[in-house]
Amino acid sequence: MPSTLLKSAVNGTGVILHTGLGRAVLPQVARDAVMAMTDRYCTLELDITSGKRGSRHDLVTELLCELTGAQSALVVNNNAAAVMLILHALARDKEVIISRGQLVEIGGSFRMPDVMAQSGAKLVSVGTTNRTELVDYEAAITDRTAIIMEVHRSNFEIVGEEASVMLEDLVDLGTKTGIPVVYDHGSGAMTDLSQYGLGTDRTVPESVSAGVQVTCFSGDKLLGGPQAGILVGQKEWLDRMKSDPMMRALRVDKMIFAALHATLELFLDPEKLPALHPVTRMISESTSSLEHRAHILADRLRLQFAHRCGIHVNEATSEIGGGALPVRQLPTFVVAFTSEVWSNHALAKAFRLQQPAIFGRLVKDQFWLDVRTIMPGDIPVIEHAAQAVVTQLDSGTE
Repeated sequence: MPSTLLKSAVNGTGVILHTGLGRAVLPQVARDAVMAMTDRYCTLELDITSGKRGSRHDLVTELLCELTGAQSALVVNNNAAAVMLILHALARDKEVIISRGQLVEIGGSFRMPDVMAQSGAKLVSVGTTNRTELVDYEAAITDRTAIIMEVHRSNFEIVGEEASVMLEDLVDLGTKTGIPVVYDHGSGAMTDLSQYGLGTDRTVPESVSAGVQVTCFSGDKLLGGPQAGILVGQKEWLDRMKSDPMMRALRVDKMIFAALHATLELFLDPEKLPALHPVTRMISESTSSLEHRAHILADRLRLQFAHRCGIHVNEATSEIGGGALPVRQLPTFVVAFTSEVWSNHALAKAFRLQQPAIFGRLVKDQFWLDVRTIMPGDIPVIEHAAQAVVTQLDSGTE
C-alpha cells in the first residue's frame, strides 16, 4: 500500500488536535449527518417552502447566531480563507492596523504579513513585539484605515514584560472612529475550558458580546467539527463578504455543512459534551480513568511482547495541539516501551505500518503510546497490531 495513501490511524501521540492526523475526531452525530447527505440528493441550495433556489450560507447561520449572539454568520473552507476573505472584502487597497506582537506564523509558513499582501490590504503594524498600547493604535489611524485587527496568538505566548490592549478597548476605539474591529480567534473555543484546567482564554460568544464586528475561527480545532473557517458578527459586514467575488472560491460543500451543523447542535447542551464530543472527552478525561486505561493496554501488550520489551505505565503530559491553547499541558498516562533488542525508531515505524496506522511519540530511548488520544475502542486494535509488530521486527522486515 502506498505510504501516501489516506488511511485511518490510531493517535497515541497525546496531541489531541494533531494536524498531521486530521485534527478533530468528528462526533458520531456528525459522521451520521455526513452519511445521510451523501447517499441521496439534498437541499443544499433549495428552499423547500418556496421551491425556489436558496442559499447555502443560510444552512448554519441561525444556529451559529443562537450559540454566539451574533447577527449573522458565514462558513468558508478554513480559517486562513476566512482571514483572506475579511481582508479582501473589507480592506482591499486600504490599511489594516495590527500589533507587532500578533504578526503570527502558523503551520505551513502561513504568515499574517503575507496574507495581508495577497489580499490587497496594506499592513500597518504598531507597538513592539512585547508591548502595544492603545495610543499606538490611535496614532496609526488615517483616512485609509479600513480595519483594526486583533489576532489570537494561536501557537505561542509572550512571557515576562508584556503589554497588550484589551479587546473591549479596541472596540471602543473602533466605535469612536467608525472603524470595524476584526478578531481572528483561531482555535474557536465555544465554551469555557477553565473547568478542565486550561486557563481562561476568551470564548467566541465572549468576543461577540465585547462588540467585535467580525470574529473568525476554525471549525476543526476546539469546536471539534470538520475543517472550516467560521465567521460571525454584525450583518452589515458579513453581507459584504457574502457578495465578494472571492466567496465562491472559498465556499464549502454539503458534507461540511452537514458535519458542522450536527457538531454545533451539541453545544446547545454543553453538559453533554464530554459524552458526545470527542475533543471535549479527550480534554476532560480524568487522570484516574487515563491511568486505568493505560494499565489495561500495558497488560495486554506485555503478553504480546513477552521479554522483548519492557512495558511500563508512566505519568506524562498531553497537549491540545493544532495551534490551540499554546503551552497548556494536561496530565496523562502513557504506555512506555523500552527494548534492548529493537530501537525506539524501529518500534515506531513498525506500529505506523499497521492497518490502521498507529502513531506514538519518541522520548529519549523509549516509544510511548499516550492513552488520552487513544479512542476507547482502539485498545483491541493496538493489541491485535502488536502481534504483527513483533513478527515484523523479529524477521527484520519493514
